[in-house]
Amino acid sequence: MKRVSFSELRIVALGLLLGQMACGCVGRLPSTVRVQRDIPYAQVDGRTLKLDIYSPKQATNPVPALVWLHPGAWDMGSKSFCPIGFMAATNLAIVSVDYRLSEVAPFPAQLYDCKGAVRWLRANAEQYHLDPDHIGVFGASAGGHLALLLADTAGRPGLEGDIGGNRDFSSRVQCACAFYPPTDLNRLVRDPKDRLDPDGDVAKLLGGPLASNVDKAIAASPLTYVDKDCAPVFLMHGTADQLVPVEQSRIFYDALVKADVAAELEIVPKKGHGIIAPPPVAEKAYRFFDRYLQAGR
Repeated sequence: MKRVSFSELRIVALGLLLGQMACGCVGRLPSTVRVQRDIPYAQVDGRTLKLDIYSPKQATNPVPALVWLHPGAWDMGSKSFCPIGFMAATNLAIVSVDYRLSEVAPFPAQLYDCKGAVRWLRANAEQYHLDPDHIGVFGASAGGHLALLLADTAGRPGLEGDIGGNRDFSSRVQCACAFYPPTDLNRLVRDPKDRLDPDGDVAKLLGGPLASNVDKAIAASPLTYVDKDCAPVFLMHGTADQLVPVEQSRIFYDALVKADVAAELEIVPKKGHGIIAPPPVAEKAYRFFDRYLQAGR
């Protein structure tokens, strides 16, 4: 199959795609994309965790994989919402993963599940024609938070879990893209009343009000783990985001730069949460994936 660079695609496609994300609809997949749905990757507490694989039908060699982590404040959503499935029309597989929601289990269950999925992909790479050495992750909002944790906690004691087994395989990703992600949960929730609320999104993730779980908030924040071993990161955020302020991406980007990690930050003026990526930003995102998932193959 002839290799097609992400950056050779019509850049407007990602903007339209993320417009579908914002309005909750997903367009038809290209006819060149094959979807294998509901593949079990782990069993935990009597629950089967599954993933979907979108892959190019005509690929003759193993292809890189880009793991999609859905948004939904950690307590909503599922793998069935995969607005980037169309990207599998290129020389790439998209893997949409279900992880336990906060109503089922508090953090770090979500991270354990995502890492279990990455290890499963490597363990089963040959069967699904994937390149185990080129796995990236892409998430938005809560999914972006988990994507960044995958980028900077590989091999961290206490943050690997044993979901799905396959512990002989690494959970490390080669790059991470996060749109409007929470990066510092303690700083995200500022209002004293909200910090005491047991029903807030962050509180449900932590298993209790933030005011009495500050240590857990720090442990669940991607900012806590930034160091030189973090995977390259691409961030996008709108300046008018009232749900997850743009400061969350700025402080994470600054930490990446200080740690000498390859990083890009795209700030979109006057736009809020769930925004569409403008064409210039979409082009940069494509080039980012092309650089870290295709280069050297």
